[in-house]
Amino acid sequence: MTGPREGFRPADHENDHFLLTTVVGSYPKPKWHDRAREMFEDDGSDFGEEEWQESKDDASRLITHEHERCGIDVVCDGEMRRNEMVEYFAHRIDGYEFNGRVKVWGHNYFDKPSVADEVEYGEQWLVEEFEFTDEVAERPVKVPITGPYTLANWSFNEVYDSEEQLAYELADLVNEEIEALVAAGARYIQIDEPALATTPDDHAIVGECLERIVDGVSASAASGGSSDSSDGVPDDVRLGLHVCYGDYSRIYPEILDYPVHEYDLELANGSYEQLDVFKEHGFTKDFAMGVLDAHTAEVESVEEIKRNIKKGLEVVPPERLTVSPDCGVKLLPREVARGKMENMVTAAREVEQELDAGEIDVVADSGAEASADD
Repeated sequence: MTGPREGFRPADHENDHFLLTTVVGSYPKPKWHDRAREMFEDDGSDFGEEEWQESKDDASRLITHEHERCGIDVVCDGEMRRNEMVEYFAHRIDGYEFNGRVKVWGHNYFDKPSVADEVEYGEQWLVEEFEFTDEVAERPVKVPITGPYTLANWSFNEVYDSEEQLAYELADLVNEEIEALVAAGARYIQIDEPALATTPDDHAIVGECLERIVDGVSASAASGGSSDSSDGVPDDVRLGLHVCYGDYSRIYPEILDYPVHEYDLELANGSYEQLDVFKEHGFTKDFAMGVLDAHTAEVESVEEIKRNIKKGLEVVPPERLTVSPDCGVKLLPREVARGKMENMVTAAREVEQELDAGEIDVVADSGAEASADD
């Protein structure tokens, strides 16, 4: 698959080399926005739908601009409108119901949904979110969307014969949503499958889900985008797959066959112990490598992040390296998250300058099949 990576280079980019910088998704919510949600969900409060909508809009605008001030090339709104990556979507899918919260770890609880009837696409999930963010942003916008395998794996299945069957049905719904997003103008979509690395025997199921997701996706007539006949995805749309920390050796290199342009992987959290996994077979897609530990409430120095970025150049050449945090950073203090983003962008720009000056030896084979840069 080809994908328009170079198309996200800012017009005023000063360096010949370009390392695409982006975020994975979630970002710390302003405290006033959390308080607004509490009041909205309080039956005794007079904080109504109009006030809650205003809070969501204000928070989305604020965090989108905060990402831009940090210098990130492709931004999002930090998922200010979402409460949780499965629960949010389950509320919008016909067939799901909720029976109460379950404990996940420590003192964290999750309103785990149940599939009580056949799932159906009842309403659009993210189109309004994207359109609002795209309107207020001055930079390209990424849309993270929870993948069907995780939606199935993290739910109680009371209807379908198997989790696999449920995942395929949900994949068809994700296909409808991505079709709508593309028609609305979305050009960078990230499918989140954190459950994949924890259930390695099911990578074939995820692959089939992704085939269903991309099937027939076409650009809107207004965009003028053409479709790549080999996969049905318009050549101006970029698809990424985010996989959280796990044993990547169990799913690699098989995942290279997935119909996506980019893999976003959590490696800083594990001190890059698994980096060699991706050197055993040529990494033929784009590599979005985590260079910030989303679980540590400390801001990495620019020099540390530069060292992390250079590890990525052992796997892919610069034109196929994307720089991002390990994962969403919503659990960090906001000032820490902002400091991490700022240092990440500074580090990426300094590595670009060193590449321009010929001061870095790129180990990765640039002759491997690339997935980007039409």
